[in-house]
Amino acid sequence: MAYTDDAVKAKLSALNETQESIVTVAQWVMFHRRHAEKTAQIWLQRIRDSQPPKRLNLIYLANEVAQQSKARGRDEFLIAFSPIIAEATATAYKGASNDIQEKIGRVVKVWKDRNVFEAPILEAVRTRMNEIDNTRSTTKKQTLGGSFFKDSSAGSTPSELQPLVPLQVALTKAAMTSSTPVNTATAEYEKMYHPQTPQPPPPVHAARLSHLLKTLASAESSVSEVIKSRRALIDGLEKLLATNRSELANEESLTSQLAEKKTQTDAKKREVEDSIMRGLTHDVPDAHHEGAESEDARRPQVEALTPPPVEAITPVGSPKAEPSQATHGPFTDEPEEPLPEGFSLPGIGQPSDVPVLPDPSNLSPGGDNDFDIGANGSAAKRRKTSHGEEDYAKFAGGDLDDDVAALLASQGK
Repeated sequence: MAYTDDAVKAKLSALNETQESIVTVAQWVMFHRRHAEKTAQIWLQRIRDSQPPKRLNLIYLANEVAQQSKARGRDEFLIAFSPIIAEATATAYKGASNDIQEKIGRVVKVWKDRNVFEAPILEAVRTRMNEIDNTRSTTKKQTLGGSFFKDSSAGSTPSELQPLVPLQVALTKAAMTSSTPVNTATAEYEKMYHPQTPQPPPPVHAARLSHLLKTLASAESSVSEVIKSRRALIDGLEKLLATNRSELANEESLTSQLAEKKTQTDAKKREVEDSIMRGLTHDVPDAHHEGAESEDARRPQVEALTPPPVEAITPVGSPKAEPSQATHGPFTDEPEEPLPEGFSLPGIGQPSDVPVLPDPSNLSPGGDNDFDIGANGSAAKRRKTSHGEEDYAKFAGGDLDDDVAALLASQGK
């Protein structure tokens, strides 16, 4: 079948998910590799217009064509697919079921593992798919988005590098596009000017030279596109570098300021510590005394152990033992009547003069007894206060008092 746009559309419409169908269409497409650019554009439009299951078959077809071209060293379709593969993959991935998304993810992982496309192209594919995953509410898609990338933990491309991605993609495309015309122009030029090449007739030689000029012009134009793309990328890199250099200068200045503040704070800290130490040094002589005082202040106050007061044996108000004063009774402060002459109270002045009270039955009323009854009922024996020689002689002669004699007689003596 001759190559036409309708023929390409017919082949893509007849494509199904079987391996035989995919391989057959891929071989036909690769046979017309000189129309690779046109075929890639028709393929992209077909993905846009198809349903998710049909889009998966078209991704399988692109995978087969790209891998076969890589294995055979033919870069026509790699060049044609490079600028559109990210958009096509994102279109097929968006809105598809979980099963279809997983299959597309496995295809992209194969491209990465086998280096089918350049790294910037694969980075663009991954970025587009991650953006779709981030817009979905389910967490399963987030896991799926990173499952087929070895460095999925790194996340998507940082925002600072996003402007460089399209520049790198354009450069890769231009470089791959220029390789074919450059190689062709170089080969024709060497063939034309090779010493062993026979000199053709002038008309033929002129035609060949005209064709060589066109080939060289095409190669020059393609290389100019590469230069343009590379300069754009360099400009972007220089802007990013200038931004980072400016930020670096600000950060270095901030570091110097922080170091200066740190030094100032450290000096102030040392000064305060020195003043504290000087104050402690001045207080050292009194430290022991102050410590003792503080220790005494913290020690609880304990009342001293003192013996209880001894109660006075003599009742309050008892008369003092004065030989010349015996006017108070032994148990009262009230004065008593004066004792008759010759009587004394026991324990006052004369401890040995203890009176012996007689038996009341032996007392004769109104008789001449040796006892007198006082006004308060007390009785006392009347004794002589002086003993002369006659008394001793009487005692030695056995002349006893009647009351003593009676007392001895009553005791059987």
